Amino acid sequence: MATPLLPAGAINPARQPARAGWGARRWGLALLPLLTLGIGIILGTNPFRPRTENPDATARGYLRYKEILTYVDRDYVDSVDADGLTNYAVAQLLGKLDPHSVYIRAQDREQIDAFLQSSFDGVGLEFNLFRDTATVVTALPGGPAAGAGLLPGDQLLRVGPTPVAGAHLSYGRLGQLLHGPRGSSVSLVVARPGQVQPLRFQFSRGRLPNLSVEPGVLLEDNQTGYIRVNRFASSTYDEFKAQLADLRHQSVKRLILDLRGNPGGYLDRATRLADEFIAGSRKIVYTVGKDEQYDSETYAHEAGDWEQPPLVVLVDENSASAAEVLAGALQDHDRALLVGRRTFGKGLVQQPIALQEGGELRLTVARYYTPVGRCIQKPYGPDKETYDQELAGRQQRGELAAADTVQFAVGPRFRTDHGRVVYGGGGIMPDVFVPRDTLAQSAYYGRLQRLGALQAYALAFYRQHKVELGGLRFAQYQAVFLVTDTELDGLLRLAAQAGLRPDRAALRRCAPALRGALKADIARLAYGPEAARAVLRDDDAELREALRVAQDSTAQLTLRGK
Repeated sequence: MATPLLPAGAINPARQPARAGWGARRWGLALLPLLTLGIGIILGTNPFRPRTENPDATARGYLRYKEILTYVDRDYVDSVDADGLTNYAVAQLLGKLDPHSVYIRAQDREQIDAFLQSSFDGVGLEFNLFRDTATVVTALPGGPAAGAGLLPGDQLLRVGPTPVAGAHLSYGRLGQLLHGPRGSSVSLVVARPGQVQPLRFQFSRGRLPNLSVEPGVLLEDNQTGYIRVNRFASSTYDEFKAQLADLRHQSVKRLILDLRGNPGGYLDRATRLADEFIAGSRKIVYTVGKDEQYDSETYAHEAGDWEQPPLVVLVDENSASAAEVLAGALQDHDRALLVGRRTFGKGLVQQPIALQEGGELRLTVARYYTPVGRCIQKPYGPDKETYDQELAGRQQRGELAAADTVQFAVGPRFRTDHGRVVYGGGGIMPDVFVPRDTLAQSAYYGRLQRLGALQAYALAFYRQHKVELGGLRFAQYQAVFLVTDTELDGLLRLAAQAGLRPDRAALRRCAPALRGALKADIARLAYGPEAARAVLRDDDAELREALRVAQDSTAQLTLRGK
């Protein structure tokens, strides 16, 4: 059996408020540059042996660095941070290798590892930062904060002894203050609208679920199921099986698997999902390294629950690593039609090496390939900055708007089981291209999001209209509620209070995206997260195209080579 791998690709922060547990829902913005690079990992014990290809050069390099650092620490005219200099030197060294070999500081390991766990320790708050104030959006049901009595609209003033209002804190820093092991005590001081005096809360942190698979839903044709997998975490396979079983009980005939924005994760969870769809003992993925110990092959070997019915997979430019492995295997074996845009292109595998000081080195030791031999990894020369800007380059070239601008199509050609041409060397190109919604990617829309203005306005609207919203069932809200120009003008004024210069022309250009986002944010406050997702699905052009493809019998015959 193949060695389990853990690739994790480009993190795409969700359009949702931050969650206070071990850190923000955005998983600590201070760590985003590291997570964005993608870290593929071979799990298990450290197989590195005390040998090198060039031991003399390694020894000379070590002694030279040690000697220089000693002189700097002892004799340099100003005081120096030797540990910080070492971290910088290590980063520069690894930066000469590839974009995914990284050093993780000891204090960051827990937060990064928690991203792929099925639960986390925390207080159970989702908050929005606006005008340097953290406002509670949701106290998660069953969580410690909800049990203590915190409510949406509460504004955090202090966490323990630390003032947090007006303190210019980031999501990551506020998350760190709220973070702590289960059972530990946390005290909060909050301002509540309508209350003259601040309120004080003290309670113990608890264990909170960290689901990676969204609840499966039956789409409007009542025959197609839809499941979104946000990452491949420790419990993803079991979560997916449960959601698929529920949809099968509803007699679905087709399935749409959504991997958009999925940054990867534990590869063995992704290959187990592939095994649910791929019959027989066909290859799913293989890896090749300089040392044969990193060579592996993974095959389907169990009877899956969805090996024959129609399957469509949604992907985009932020589908990375393990998500690309799954999508590539399904495409190579003509098991699914892929809809969306070219994936991120992360195909390097890292070995974790625990260091004596508590940090961890994750060193690239192999590349992984799809069943027909495609290497997913995109080029990473000449420097890291160029690599980091590659997605922006796709947008500038127009690739996210038109399929014929995709540049990697001149790379190696391969053929699927039934003879369809596919390409390697830069991600997975879908079978059906859908351009990205440019309205939601406009600069003005992005500034409103980063400012926290959308969530702040939705919360203010919800509090003002709570009684009316409470009198509507969600189905009624979804059918009749409209975000009018009056609400958009209110959003404009609110953003101006936070320093964003009003731009009515830009507001008009992205108004459709803003209306959908505000309607979803208000629905989330009034009816819960599933309601928000339902609103967003109604306005999802990529999902509509995936549904059309799933219903197209001609497209399904193409997969069967007919």
